[in-house]
Amino acid sequence: MGDEELVKRIRQGDTAAGEALIDRYYSSVFHYCRYYCGNRETAEDLTQETFFRLFRSLPGYREEGRFRAYLFLIARRLCINESKKAPTYSLEDKENLINTPNELDRLDDRDVIRRLMERLPPEQREAVFLRFGMGFSYREIAKATGCNVRTAQSRVVYALKNMRKRVRHE
Repeated sequence: MGDEELVKRIRQGDTAAGEALIDRYYSSVFHYCRYYCGNRETAEDLTQETFFRLFRSLPGYREEGRFRAYLFLIARRLCINESKKAPTYSLEDKENLINTPNELDRLDDRDVIRRLMERLPPEQREAVFLRFGMGFSYREIAKATGCNVRTAQSRVVYALKNMRKRVRHE
């Protein structure tokens, strides 16, 4: 069953359709929030808040484009608002900071990519994550980030160019 059909059923009061929608997108929204804020507990809270706001906004939702982009737009706005608050760290984050590997340690591909991504401007980093980490189309990236399709494409292209340039120089 497609997203639009689930939304239609949720509007009619079908709680099973709501659960199906949550099952379909919970882990993706959580990974996005975790990527954005870096803290597991905060990401869980933001994910739950995303679905709460989604269900609250469904009566006014107009089916203009992809539902997934609309859902991630809600998550993005929540993450941006959260990022404006003072940073918080979980016990897990503190342990990771303590156990950070030495720069001389051998890096695997994920570490290299993560370090390259950290050096990108936030807009480019987010576009690359949505494109390759979440499998979004450029149209979905544009809708989720509030820019036009060409801007979404250029953010990804320039980010990849920046990353390639850094790999060559390091």
